[in-house]
Amino acid sequence: MSKPSLNLKSSDFLSVAVLVTGALIILLPLFVVFLTSLTPSGATVGGLPKSNWTLANYQDAWQRGKFLLAFANSTLVAIAVTAFQIVTSALAGYALARLKFRGRQALLLIVIATLVIPFQLLVIPIFLVLKWGHLINTYGALILPTAVNGFGIFLLRQYFQTIPVELEEAATIDGANRWQILWRVMLPLARPALVTLFLFTFIGEWNDLFKPLVFTTRPELRTVQLALAEFQEQFTNNWPLMMAAVTIATVPVMLLFLIGQRQFIRGIATTGIKN
Repeated sequence: MSKPSLNLKSSDFLSVAVLVTGALIILLPLFVVFLTSLTPSGATVGGLPKSNWTLANYQDAWQRGKFLLAFANSTLVAIAVTAFQIVTSALAGYALARLKFRGRQALLLIVIATLVIPFQLLVIPIFLVLKWGHLINTYGALILPTAVNGFGIFLLRQYFQTIPVELEEAATIDGANRWQILWRVMLPLARPALVTLFLFTFIGEWNDLFKPLVFTTRPELRTVQLALAEFQEQFTNNWPLMMAAVTIATVPVMLLFLIGQRQFIRGIATTGIKN
């Protein structure tokens, strides 16, 4: 009998090796940060702690950094911005994907063009508008500037184009109007794209330092990233405490991504199939 042969090419081994190496490069700094956070404060930082691992740094960092209020603010802002972007992106994306009207392609080009404009370039006009609307030092200043995003519109537009038009025609025959088709047919089928948009938006807002730094000065409006920046300035030489604070700020978004990674990968893989 002939021995079974493995159908593994050398390119497969090379791909696996590259992926494993990339994963190690990404995970190694996180591993070092976590181990450093377990080192007792005042101890020499370097190498693997051999004993006396402690979680006291997390409790100390949580209390000194006042992260409870910061977590509440970041969660509120991230959820509000994400909800706004999902609604606006779904409406605009569906209109650009299905509705026939004059200037549709020009409007799509404008939406795509906004992706190359950095937010920092618009900070002065946005600040003036917020000041005119008496929104400085309010939650509105943290939510409204990013309530609409060109990336979300383009993402959902591309995904809607992958859904067969026959499904909409069947719903129309059953008596459904445009709104019913969007909310009952298109959006349930676009779950991967919606999860992708949710993850991108929520994580982006959670990690945002620019808006709270520019548009707010009230301590009660501090977000996680602003609290972390202030914490690092206060405890510059206490590395275990700083790494504990960094871990506290990072864990929520990591868990969120791990929960939605399957839908995220599917959403990225299926968008952009049609032009």
